[in-house]
Amino acid sequence: MTIVSIGEVLWDVYPDCSHLGGAPFNFAAHAQRLGHRVVLVSAVGNDERGAAALKRAAELGLDTQFIQVAAGMATGHVSVWLDAEGKPDFTIHRPAAYDYLRLDDAQLANIARMQPEWIYFGTLLQMNDNARSQMLRLMQSLPGARRFYDLNLRRGNYTPELVRESIGLAQAVKLNDEEAEQFPDFDGAWAVAVTRGARGCEVRIGDDGAECAGYAVKVVDTVGAGDAFAAGFLHGIARGWSAPRTGEFANRLGALVASRPGAAPDWTLEELEAFKG
Repeated sequence: MTIVSIGEVLWDVYPDCSHLGGAPFNFAAHAQRLGHRVVLVSAVGNDERGAAALKRAAELGLDTQFIQVAAGMATGHVSVWLDAEGKPDFTIHRPAAYDYLRLDDAQLANIARMQPEWIYFGTLLQMNDNARSQMLRLMQSLPGARRFYDLNLRRGNYTPELVRESIGLAQAVKLNDEEAEQFPDFDGAWAVAVTRGARGCEVRIGDDGAECAGYAVKVVDTVGAGDAFAAGFLHGIARGWSAPRTGEFANRLGALVASRPGAAPDWTLEELEAFKG
């Protein structure tokens, strides 16, 4: 399956270290590990962080041809603090290079030739008018691709109107339990996953629904665990799995990543298969 993931590439900057991230990047890395072809569409700056991001993306096997370099703009970064339970608090620094993404007709045509089945998108990118317009152009150029919206709401970086419009654009939606309380009306989506941390998830695919228990793990860092879950969720949909099997698989991948530091996109399929929590 070919997936287009559009959105931010940025560095998660902790008090003592930095990890490459951004939900679209993390999702792309995990989906690639699951055997899918992922086209990552974003932008970085012509700076040290940008060069390091492109190098790391290539090391992970991601196609970097649609990660642009925005001259004069800084590569995105986020300051991250973790509480005693490993839950993160983010401060997002903008403007950033990904806000200045530009897709010309030739690039859109090149992506269309890959015949992607799905487009993954989130909320953060859309808070910039230019970036959102580029995302909508991409969607319009790929009328046959279904759309997967992962809310990933961050303080000060969403509006209720934008979230509702984005839910209306999508055939599949993933959100956490707090987001579901704020935006309970996603019945129009064909597939929905609501994550509940250690309590697992609720999954609906068409008329098939399930509540799936979580995995008991020692949480090291929850950053990126939801993005891994999203990749597992879409993987199950692509395989035609049932809601219970899809939810269990997505939970397992999310838990594996939460048990490691820094979004951890370097797991193997053998580790995932053997992981029991």
